[in-house]
Amino acid sequence: MSLFPDDNGENDLFMSRTDPDNPLGTHAPYSFELEGKVWPTVEHYFQGMKFTDDNRQEKVRNADTPGKAGKLGRKRHKSLRRDWKQVRETVMTRGIYVRCRTHPELAEALLDTGDTKIVENSNFDYFWGCGRDRRGDNRYGKVLMNVRARLREERAAQD
Repeated sequence: MSLFPDDNGENDLFMSRTDPDNPLGTHAPYSFELEGKVWPTVEHYFQGMKFTDDNRQEKVRNADTPGKAGKLGRKRHKSLRRDWKQVRETVMTRGIYVRCRTHPELAEALLDTGDTKIVENSNFDYFWGCGRDRRGDNRYGKVLMNVRARLREERAAQD
Protein backbone atom coordinates (compact mmCIF):
# COMPACT_ATOMS: atom_id res chain seq x y z
CA MET A 1 0.00 0.00 0.00
CA SER A 2 1.37 3.37 -0.97
CA LEU A 3 0.24 6.95 -0.61
CA PHE A 4 0.46 9.12 -3.72
CA PRO A 5 -0.86 12.63 -4.33
CA ASP A 6 -3.88 12.94 -6.59
CA ASP A 7 -4.65 15.85 -8.93
CA ASN A 8 -5.86 17.93 -5.98
CA GLY A 9 -2.70 17.40 -3.94
CA GLU A 10 -4.50 15.02 -1.55
CA ASN A 11 -2.91 11.68 -0.79
CA ASP A 12 -4.68 8.61 -2.18
CA LEU A 13 -3.94 5.14 -0.89
CA PHE A 14 -2.99 2.89 -3.80
CA MET A 15 -3.15 -0.84 -3.12
CA SER A 16 -3.40 -4.20 -4.83
CA ARG A 17 -6.30 -6.38 -3.79
CA THR A 18 -4.34 -9.49 -4.82
CA ASP A 19 -1.38 -8.79 -2.50
CA PRO A 20 -1.57 -11.47 0.24
CA ASP A 21 0.47 -9.22 2.59
CA ASN A 22 -2.07 -6.40 2.30
CA PRO A 23 -4.63 -6.88 5.10
CA LEU A 24 -7.23 -4.98 3.04
CA GLY A 25 -6.83 -7.20 -0.03
CA THR A 26 -8.97 -10.15 -1.08
CA HIS A 27 -6.03 -12.56 -0.91
CA ALA A 28 -5.16 -11.76 2.74
CA PRO A 29 -5.29 -15.04 4.72
CA TYR A 30 -8.11 -14.20 7.16
CA SER A 31 -10.92 -16.74 7.19
CA PHE A 32 -14.53 -15.95 8.06
CA GLU A 33 -17.92 -17.63 8.08
CA LEU A 34 -20.61 -16.66 5.62
CA GLU A 35 -23.37 -18.56 3.80
CA GLY A 36 -22.98 -21.31 6.41
CA LYS A 37 -19.38 -22.05 5.38
CA VAL A 38 -15.89 -21.01 6.43
CA TRP A 39 -14.07 -19.21 3.61
CA PRO A 40 -10.22 -18.98 3.72
CA THR A 41 -10.13 -15.55 2.04
CA VAL A 42 -12.47 -12.97 0.55
CA GLU A 43 -11.21 -14.09 -2.87
CA HIS A 44 -12.43 -17.65 -2.19
CA TYR A 45 -15.83 -16.32 -1.09
CA PHE A 46 -16.19 -13.90 -4.00
CA GLN A 47 -15.25 -16.50 -6.62
CA GLY A 48 -17.41 -19.19 -4.99
CA MET A 49 -20.49 -16.98 -4.99
CA LYS A 50 -20.36 -16.82 -8.78
CA PHE A 51 -21.88 -20.30 -8.89
CA THR A 52 -25.26 -21.76 -8.01
CA ASP A 53 -23.89 -25.32 -8.06
CA ASP A 54 -22.78 -26.43 -4.56
CA ASN A 55 -20.10 -28.76 -5.95
CA ARG A 56 -18.56 -25.92 -7.95
CA GLN A 57 -18.71 -23.60 -4.90
CA GLU A 58 -16.97 -26.24 -2.79
CA LYS A 59 -14.20 -26.66 -5.37
CA VAL A 60 -13.56 -22.92 -5.20
CA ARG A 61 -13.82 -22.78 -1.40
CA ASN A 62 -11.35 -25.65 -1.01
CA ALA A 63 -8.80 -24.28 -3.49
CA ASP A 64 -5.26 -24.30 -2.05
CA THR A 65 -4.66 -20.61 -2.74
CA PRO A 66 -6.67 -17.47 -3.51
CA GLY A 67 -5.05 -17.49 -6.96
CA LYS A 68 -6.38 -20.98 -7.66
CA ALA A 69 -9.82 -19.93 -6.37
CA GLY A 70 -9.72 -17.01 -8.80
CA LYS A 71 -8.75 -19.26 -11.67
CA LEU A 72 -11.64 -21.63 -10.87
CA GLY A 73 -14.01 -18.67 -10.61
CA ARG A 74 -13.00 -17.34 -14.01
CA LYS A 75 -13.90 -20.60 -15.75
CA ARG A 76 -17.19 -19.94 -17.43
CA HIS A 77 -19.56 -22.70 -16.53
CA LYS A 78 -23.25 -23.30 -16.98
CA SER A 79 -23.78 -22.87 -13.24
CA LEU A 80 -22.56 -19.25 -13.30
CA ARG A 81 -25.20 -17.08 -11.64
CA ARG A 82 -27.35 -15.27 -14.18
CA ASP A 83 -27.49 -12.22 -11.91
CA TRP A 84 -23.73 -12.10 -11.25
CA LYS A 85 -23.15 -8.65 -12.75
CA GLN A 86 -25.97 -7.26 -10.61
CA VAL A 87 -24.81 -8.85 -7.32
CA ARG A 88 -21.01 -8.96 -7.55
CA GLU A 89 -20.46 -5.67 -5.73
CA THR A 90 -22.85 -6.70 -2.93
CA VAL A 91 -21.05 -10.05 -2.63
CA MET A 92 -17.67 -8.31 -2.37
CA THR A 93 -19.04 -5.85 0.22
CA ARG A 94 -20.48 -8.68 2.35
CA GLY A 95 -17.18 -10.57 2.26
CA ILE A 96 -15.11 -7.53 3.26
CA TYR A 97 -17.56 -6.44 5.97
CA VAL A 98 -17.92 -9.89 7.57
CA ARG A 99 -14.16 -10.41 7.48
CA CYS A 100 -13.67 -7.05 9.24
CA ARG A 101 -16.27 -7.99 11.88
CA THR A 102 -14.58 -11.39 12.34
CA HIS A 103 -11.08 -9.92 12.63
CA PRO A 104 -11.16 -6.61 14.56
CA GLU A 105 -7.55 -5.88 13.60
CA LEU A 106 -8.68 -5.67 9.95
CA ALA A 107 -11.47 -3.28 10.86
CA GLU A 108 -8.86 -1.16 12.68
CA ALA A 109 -6.53 -1.24 9.67
CA LEU A 110 -9.38 -0.03 7.47
CA LEU A 111 -10.50 2.64 9.95
CA ASP A 112 -6.87 3.78 10.29
CA THR A 113 -6.97 4.89 6.65
CA GLY A 114 -9.03 7.88 7.86
CA ASP A 115 -10.71 9.73 5.02
CA THR A 116 -8.06 8.81 2.48
CA LYS A 117 -9.36 7.76 -0.91
CA ILE A 118 -8.53 4.07 -1.44
CA VAL A 119 -7.62 3.05 -4.98
CA GLU A 120 -7.26 -0.49 -6.35
CA ASN A 121 -4.12 -0.03 -8.42
CA SER A 122 -4.76 -2.31 -11.39
CA ASN A 123 -3.58 -1.43 -14.89
CA PHE A 124 -5.92 -3.95 -16.50
CA ASP A 125 -9.08 -3.93 -14.39
CA TYR A 126 -11.33 -0.99 -15.19
CA PHE A 127 -14.23 -2.24 -13.06
CA TRP A 128 -12.62 -3.15 -9.71
CA GLY A 129 -9.49 -1.07 -10.31
CA CYS A 130 -8.43 2.30 -11.64
CA GLY A 131 -7.06 1.01 -14.94
CA ARG A 132 -3.90 2.09 -16.70
CA ASP A 133 -5.20 5.61 -17.34
CA ARG A 134 -6.69 6.02 -13.81
CA ARG A 135 -10.18 6.39 -15.32
CA GLY A 136 -11.50 3.01 -14.16
CA ASP A 137 -14.48 2.63 -11.81
CA ASN A 138 -12.31 1.63 -8.80
CA ARG A 139 -15.22 -0.39 -7.41
CA TYR A 140 -12.96 -2.27 -4.98
CA GLY A 141 -11.68 0.97 -3.49
CA LYS A 142 -15.27 2.18 -3.20
CA VAL A 143 -16.32 -1.07 -1.48
CA LEU A 144 -13.54 -0.58 1.09
CA MET A 145 -14.50 3.07 1.65
CA ASN A 146 -18.19 2.10 2.07
CA VAL A 147 -17.34 -0.64 4.58
CA ARG A 148 -15.09 1.86 6.39
CA ALA A 149 -17.99 4.33 6.62
CA ARG A 150 -20.29 1.60 7.98
CA LEU A 151 -17.72 0.53 10.59
CA ARG A 152 -17.28 4.17 11.58
CA GLU A 153 -21.08 4.61 11.96
CA GLU A 154 -21.29 1.45 14.09
CA ARG A 155 -18.46 2.66 16.32
CA ALA A 156 -20.13 6.07 16.76
CA ALA A 157 -23.43 4.38 17.69
CA GLN A 158 -21.64 2.35 20.40
CA ASP A 159 -20.01 5.43 21.96
